[in-house]
Amino acid sequence: MSTELRHRNLPQLLLQSREALMAHFRPHLNAHGVTEQQWRILRALLEHGALEPRQLSGLCLISSPSITGVLARMEEAGLVRRTRMDHDQRRLSVAPTARGRQLGRRLVPRVEGRYDAIEALVGVETLQQVYDALDCLLQRLAEADADPGCRTAG
Repeated sequence: MSTELRHRNLPQLLLQSREALMAHFRPHLNAHGVTEQQWRILRALLEHGALEPRQLSGLCLISSPSITGVLARMEEAGLVRRTRMDHDQRRLSVAPTARGRQLGRRLVPRVEGRYDAIEALVGVETLQQVYDALDCLLQRLAEADADPGCRTAG
């Protein structure tokens, strides 16, 4: 069966890029006993402040069932605190603990150092072009998803 594919496999290329990038960060996360998911959550909390699990799920791209377990393990490790919201006891707020913020203060310079090294490797302009292209891709895909007339089979 001959099928002509005109486009490169963009999802696979993005996954390969992610793996190549994460190879630069994993050793630092591992040295501090933090998983990639835990770091994404901690970073989101450090950047945005307290968030609900559903917000963290969306920001960190972690499924709702998975985030429940990750947050439980982070709470057991003393990195986050989950509390019921005063105005709605059914809802939870997740915030970093003092220990979580301390871990962030230790990791951020190492993470930023890796970004500096990547920037030196590929160049400031190239890295900015990657950021801009990905921002544009995400924005346009979100706009197309919001417009039911733009959805196509694929």
